[in-house]
Amino acid sequence: MHVMLLSYSVLVLLMPGPCFTAPTFIPEEECTPSPEPQVDLKLATDYLHQYYNLQKDPFGRIKRSGPSFTSKVKDMQIFFGLNATGVLDSGTLEVMRSPRCGVPDVEEYSHIQGTRWNKNVITYSIGRYTRDLPRNTVDFLIGSAFSVWARASSLTFVRSHTRNADIMVEFVTNAHGDLFPFDGPGGTLAHAFGPGSGVGGDTHFDDDERWTAGGTGFNLFVVAAHEFGHALGLKHSGNPESLMYPTYRASHPANLLSREDVANINALYSPVRGLPNFVLRNTQQNPWLSGSQFPRLMEDKCAPDMTFDAVSTLGDATFFFRERYLWIKHNELDDIKEGPITNFMPKIETSIDAAFWVPRRSTAYLIHESMFWTVKGSLVKGKPRALSHFGFPAWIQDVDAAVHIVKTGRTLFFMHDIYWSYNENRRVMDFGYPKYITEGFPGVNATINAAVHKEGFIYFFVGPQVYKYDFTQKHVVGVEKANSWLGC
Repeated sequence: MHVMLLSYSVLVLLMPGPCFTAPTFIPEEECTPSPEPQVDLKLATDYLHQYYNLQKDPFGRIKRSGPSFTSKVKDMQIFFGLNATGVLDSGTLEVMRSPRCGVPDVEEYSHIQGTRWNKNVITYSIGRYTRDLPRNTVDFLIGSAFSVWARASSLTFVRSHTRNADIMVEFVTNAHGDLFPFDGPGGTLAHAFGPGSGVGGDTHFDDDERWTAGGTGFNLFVVAAHEFGHALGLKHSGNPESLMYPTYRASHPANLLSREDVANINALYSPVRGLPNFVLRNTQQNPWLSGSQFPRLMEDKCAPDMTFDAVSTLGDATFFFRERYLWIKHNELDDIKEGPITNFMPKIETSIDAAFWVPRRSTAYLIHESMFWTVKGSLVKGKPRALSHFGFPAWIQDVDAAVHIVKTGRTLFFMHDIYWSYNENRRVMDFGYPKYITEGFPGVNATINAAVHKEGFIYFFVGPQVYKYDFTQKHVVGVEKANSWLGC
């Protein structure tokens, strides 16, 4: 198979000393002694060769005072905004020792960006996982990194569970089949290939590194977001505020993208009209960058007081909504996907109060306050519509829960202590409603947070508990913990 390696990035930490594995260079005898130590000269030569196209001497000698070496040092200094002296001063060497991405900075860098995917819906799949983080944490961070670009563009990222995805994400070590082997701890962090067939778009992380969700080790969210920029076709930026700046930095603003990043992604892909300001720099706190706050989302699903705002089947999966977060459990699998709702449905940037699924239409309805979205297949269709579409009077501005009963063809809407019955065939509210919940559902005496119909029973989520309700016999037949549905 012919593999195109048009664009790739490699995050590298260049370290002098005995762990540096570059070939030994023999200084030219005719050169005058240099004030720079040989270890710095070796570091600089390798750096300039990899990132600034410095041609190596065929005999392994270094022309440290030659015009080519000096000009390449100046090119590097200009790119990073340093004094362009051509001398390996301390500031220059500090940048050269910093963790960074391996795409050449000058020769391949251009304000006119590179290749792109010829579509706006891009699939990704996670293959081998790291040993450093739980799988659901990796899923969350990878999905969040894609979401950074989704919110800034017209792109939609859909997770696949096959190896035919556009972007394959894997944690690997040493030689792993793409001609760019990893080198163990403290060296290469990750690399990504630009859009294209074969390995195009694929992103690999060195599992010999220490991957974390906070400020220690290497932050997977930050590295992944940078690498996915390359997987989408973006090059490096000389702007220190840009996510596509070459060097790795552990601390970032709450939103990673600069105005330049947003402009560049939309130069490659059709821009979103009316793009809201929050995709640019803002002061909101991102849980994956705030250290101790990040794990809270991952752990709370098994907290004893865990509650859900909405629960609904969608096709062969069950969706659990809480605030702006979502868990997706496939009915036949143990695997649970999770992350911000925008990871899966970029158009929905709010919490969901109620949700229900109408199987004969293969359509779900997601409600937030007085508006609802229509979801068909895996796509949010059109703009949100008013809740009055279902025939509610004007004073109804929100609902607590909703559930569709296939056998009767009715959708039930619950709010406070009353409920409504909507005829999906005639698309009108049934006569005689609203009614009190205690009349229609004896034994359910509390506000209903969420409801779902499965295998002939209605499951009412009431606080941290779930009531299994026999709709025919009109009584509660079982009670369990709400988060037991997520394997807790």
